[in-house]
Amino acid sequence: MSKVFVFGHQNPDSDAIGSSYAYAYLARQAHGLDAEVVALGEPNEETAFALNYFGVEAPRVVTSAKAEGVDTVILTDHNEFQQSISDIKEVEVMGVVDHHRVANFETANPLFMRLEPVGSASSIVYRMYKENGVEVPKEIAGLMLSGLISDTLLLKSPTTHATDPQVAKELAELAGVDLEEYGLELLKAGTNLASKSAEELIDIDAKTFELNGNNVRVAQVNTVDINDVLARQEEIEAAIQASNQANGYSDFVLMITDILNSNSEILAIGSNMDKVEAAFNFKLENNHAFLEGAVSRKKQVVPQLTESFNA
Repeated sequence: MSKVFVFGHQNPDSDAIGSSYAYAYLARQAHGLDAEVVALGEPNEETAFALNYFGVEAPRVVTSAKAEGVDTVILTDHNEFQQSISDIKEVEVMGVVDHHRVANFETANPLFMRLEPVGSASSIVYRMYKENGVEVPKEIAGLMLSGLISDTLLLKSPTTHATDPQVAKELAELAGVDLEEYGLELLKAGTNLASKSAEELIDIDAKTFELNGNNVRVAQVNTVDINDVLARQEEIEAAIQASNQANGYSDFVLMITDILNSNSEILAIGSNMDKVEAAFNFKLENNHAFLEGAVSRKKQVVPQLTESFNA
């Protein structure tokens, strides 16, 4: 069989990289596929920390499958086409391993889909290793653990599934790390925002969602001090407005998440601010408002926005 690309979503985070890297290895070992892990963007600082820690070279970045002579792909950590490779509609999707909602997705042929409402795509891939009797190399265990830690904020996010703590424990043992110690190091590595331009900051971890005909960009940055980010509000707003205009986003919602106290500040700009306010039952003051206890885009922001935009 010809080469198959395995990749996570655009602006890859630790779970997108970890789950795709791990699944490509599993596909080669268990199914004999000529599977190559690639990425749809450079790793962020948190993910770069994990790759460096476990001595793994970052997957090469691609923008098109067809341009690389590849006609078949496997998606991890996403399924929505606007979050995927540029020519996703021109290739065959062989499989999907994901833990998000299913939207804007269709294929011409049947495919393998593994969707579970767990804390990370890496959690699912790890169970697939066990089901197939494939030994998990130390570095791959480390990358999957990093994906789980990142997506659940060290098992503190409401996205954490009841099975995730045991998965994290097992992966930490396989990776040879202390879960709490390594987890905090990983998360802190992703909070170094001072060296980033406003344009880079709003694109670190951003996804586009089609909500009732509106392209809504929802981004998230992690920090240990929300005020440090808000001090740059003017330049961040300018970057958001430029991004909205350049990409046709109707609205841009930025989550500024305090990983130590598990709260977020929402900074929003666009043409549907009434719907954003209704989604969270708050009033934006100077384009931002506090959202207590919110740390998960997947569970505490996107569903609320979806309901409000569809009302």
